[in-house]
Amino acid sequence: MPLINTNSGFFPARYRKRWYRFWMRQSSWSRTGRLAMRLASITAPPDMESIPLAYINKNGWGYISPTARLHHHALELGKNNFIGDNLVILQRKGGGKIRLGDKVSLYKNCILETGQEGEILLGDQASIHHNSILKAYLSPIEIGSGVMIAANCTLYSYNHEIALGTPMREQPICSKGGIKIGDEAWLGTGVVVLDGAHIGKGAVIGAGSVVTGHIPDNAIAVGNPAKVVKQRK
Repeated sequence: MPLINTNSGFFPARYRKRWYRFWMRQSSWSRTGRLAMRLASITAPPDMESIPLAYINKNGWGYISPTARLHHHALELGKNNFIGDNLVILQRKGGGKIRLGDKVSLYKNCILETGQEGEILLGDQASIHHNSILKAYLSPIEIGSGVMIAANCTLYSYNHEIALGTPMREQPICSKGGIKIGDEAWLGTGVVVLDGAHIGKGAVIGAGSVVTGHIPDNAIAVGNPAKVVKQRK
């Protein structure tokens, strides 16, 4: 079978990089700067291959995909952030801020949402991979520097009351104080982190685990609920 080049596009290969580098140098968070990012995206490689675009602008403006949906009036962006395709950042009624540190990467199809005074705070060089959902209501989700959150993870800083005699859809939400993840922790694919969880610095959470309580620094935890199986050496 012959090799098929599916990346020829309108521009010859030798011009593609010149094109997106030129427009990313003009980029910013202003309307015209976002237009420059859109023009850069025409020749940019797809998905995670676009991360280098976040480092081109000397002022550190970073890169926001033209398909990302940002609907948040208290969004604080650091330098060299990468915000990927079809990502949603949403502020609902009473929602607190979302703050991204420097060099934060948010990949395709993620949702970050705040409501009822909840906040989402991400430290420098944190990364959240494809299809992950972070929803902060009542209490914050605090994610330290260098934290890696793999694809399909879910973090909720609140829960529902379950009093008998009231339909579940009418139950108020409540919180135990939110979620905190220490620096350089790693969450494997499909991890669920529930309200009140505290994951220590350098901890590793195995794929598919459900974290409900405290995981110590540098521990390796797996299962539902997640339990420590050993310490990193």
